[in-house]
Amino acid sequence: MAYELIITEKPSSAQKIAQAIADGKATKKSTPQKVPYYELSAGGKDVKVVSAVGHLFSVAEKEKSFKYPSFDIEWKLAADVDKGAAFGRKYAMLIKKLAKDASEITVATDYDIEGETIGYTVVKYLTGRKDANRMKYSTVTAEDLQEAYANKQNHLDWGQVKAGETRHFLDWMYGINISRALMTSVKKAGRFMILSTGRVQGPALKIIVDKEKEIQAFVPEDYWQLELKAKKDKTEYSAWHKDDKIFDENKAKEINDKCQNKDAKVEKVDRREYKQAPPTPFDLGSLQTEAYRCFGIRPKETLEHAQNLYSAGYISYPRTSSQQLDPKLGFKKVLKGLAKQAQYKEHANIVAKGPLKPNNGKKKDPAHPAIYPTGYVPKSMKEREQKIYDLIVKRFFATFGEAALREGMTVTINCADEPFLAKGARTLKPNWHVFYMPYVNVKEESLPELVEGEDVDVQELIKHKKQTTPPNRYSQSSIITELEKRGLGTKATRADIVENLFKRGYAEGQSIQATDLGIKVSEALEEALPEIVDEQLTREFEEEMQQIREDKTTEEKVLERAKKELTKVLEKFKKDEERLGKILLDAHQEYEDEKNTIGPCPHCKKGTLMMKHARKGGSRFVGCDAYPDCEFTAPLPSMGYLSTTEEKCESCQWPLLQVKQARRAPSLLCINPECPKIVALEKKQEKFAHEAGEGKPCPKCGDGTLIIKKGRFGMFLGCDKYPKCKTIVNIPKSKEEQKVQEALEKQAEAAGSGKPCPKCGEGKLVLRKSARGAFLGCDKYPKCRTIVKIDVEKNEK
Repeated sequence: MAYELIITEKPSSAQKIAQAIADGKATKKSTPQKVPYYELSAGGKDVKVVSAVGHLFSVAEKEKSFKYPSFDIEWKLAADVDKGAAFGRKYAMLIKKLAKDASEITVATDYDIEGETIGYTVVKYLTGRKDANRMKYSTVTAEDLQEAYANKQNHLDWGQVKAGETRHFLDWMYGINISRALMTSVKKAGRFMILSTGRVQGPALKIIVDKEKEIQAFVPEDYWQLELKAKKDKTEYSAWHKDDKIFDENKAKEINDKCQNKDAKVEKVDRREYKQAPPTPFDLGSLQTEAYRCFGIRPKETLEHAQNLYSAGYISYPRTSSQQLDPKLGFKKVLKGLAKQAQYKEHANIVAKGPLKPNNGKKKDPAHPAIYPTGYVPKSMKEREQKIYDLIVKRFFATFGEAALREGMTVTINCADEPFLAKGARTLKPNWHVFYMPYVNVKEESLPELVEGEDVDVQELIKHKKQTTPPNRYSQSSIITELEKRGLGTKATRADIVENLFKRGYAEGQSIQATDLGIKVSEALEEALPEIVDEQLTREFEEEMQQIREDKTTEEKVLERAKKELTKVLEKFKKDEERLGKILLDAHQEYEDEKNTIGPCPHCKKGTLMMKHARKGGSRFVGCDAYPDCEFTAPLPSMGYLSTTEEKCESCQWPLLQVKQARRAPSLLCINPECPKIVALEKKQEKFAHEAGEGKPCPKCGDGTLIIKKGRFGMFLGCDKYPKCKTIVNIPKSKEEQKVQEALEKQAEAAGSGKPCPKCGEGKLVLRKSARGAFLGCDKYPKCRTIVKIDVEKNEK
């Protein structure tokens, strides 16, 4: 029986669309591989809704090679290219199967270039069709989805398709070819290591490196400032000499001596009232900037939270460059919905009574409006999602507010014929400020009421010696703004570009600093591949992709130009491969040494402790670089990210390392095996070892015996048949922990511990722990993934 097949970008969207457009109730189905899809009737027509999971196809070489330059590329199923994308295969197979009997195909992915590319590749390579219908929506509320379905276009947005495909092909050609060139050069210098750059990553790195060089080259200069401290009634205030920074010490001294212990009068009072316009609605870039300013949330994380809020139906599509809201969005309806939330009720009702004309910005996006709340009451949000949501709601309110009325005040004080200026600013009418609290970023600098001609009660005259400071480094937020200003990357990719620079070790810190490795990579690129770090070329490609979208040029022309540019610069690079590889290799070694250096060795007092990897097995340990004269070693945890710190252990004064593990708070680790604190803990644990099961048969294999073993986080019981049996039993560290453990074991026994697995029947249920608490799991894991919850009021670590 024929039906319409709707293809979405993610499973949550499939569910929302199915529920929104169904005449009655949508029926959820599932394949044997547990891939969900939906069957329903819409307008009397049979419909099936199925989901992709993001990009099901990736750009790859037709025939795999490691040469460069390489341009013989095509779309391939992502599961065939990347093991990490293997889970997408079952989704692709379901789409292919359902498409066979479909009378029509409708693409309902996010309406942007990436969403269009996802839809196009699925339609072309899984359904075998040349075109499809297209739904367009900016929120996943039921009303918007119903409208998008009723008004769907009978074709894909081919401008977006071609622009998206061009972007993916360009990114592959630049990213893979240049990265291969870098890694080949290092390999010729004697070592294999992963180095990468890309079409936008190269120029972005150069921006950060140039800033670092500017800071390093900066020579501070002495200057002086003269501050006149005064008081009226009980209010103290300061006035600064009109010349502000005085670079001539003699001049500063002369003015200071001239004014010391002299009378002063108010010579002039200037007051200026001005209006402060309400903020414009959020586009993605301004949301990321504001979230970083207000909460310190990184741009990439802000996008992730905003995407979650969008998928839940709480806000509109976040990947937008628009700063404009259209009345067609239904402001009254949104405000009515927001008024249902107690914390927003008062302001929503006030805004609703106004003219509802937002202070739209200049930036537009042909696909989506600015970011706004849908008005739907959130059911649940994580802490940071709540913060982002609150920021978006209050920004939405503020855009409708009246301009705030502010007053600036400049008071000129004459002291021995030398002018000193006292400046203040205050808000007379807050207007939109009220809606945007506590996120309003204005300074209130109060001055007492001063009148022209009145005497000034001078308390002190201070000559401050200062130095000029270097330019500020980019923050996680300001680098995004800088990339946008220079036309590099897109609203959706800039945060990822910056994130990749950190992952590769090219940059570090909240105040972004280029590492020595980042500087060397950038210098090597600038010397051998100047075109790659050239902003102008990258910007031109961005402009050409927009022209493709507008049908002003073709995909073929842009890609052909890219091939010619790359071929030219890479042939030049090949001639100097080995020398450049040596530079990069040395820089990478310096970076690794610096990252792994812990500090002076307390054992021999001569060498330096380093984090190292064993040649056999790759296990991590601490060793002294004075080996073999100093043979000190200490094991390190096999799991988690380790980094050095400046802190010392309170018990033994040895260095502490920081350990970061997924879903756990960072912890500090003393590397001294004989640390008094660790020794004392082990003695305590020895007392509890027998009660925990020491000397008893292994509860899992039954053949072995539980014996005391030591790890980096203390003692534990393990089976003596290891590695054949990998049973681990925790030893309590205190009486309190022992009581908790005993109570937990009783709860586990009541829940079924030791009984046959209810799912597979082969294994037994055993007590397990995770970051989320204790539970029962099958001892045949990972073959059987059964989980049984334990009903405990308090789950201890």
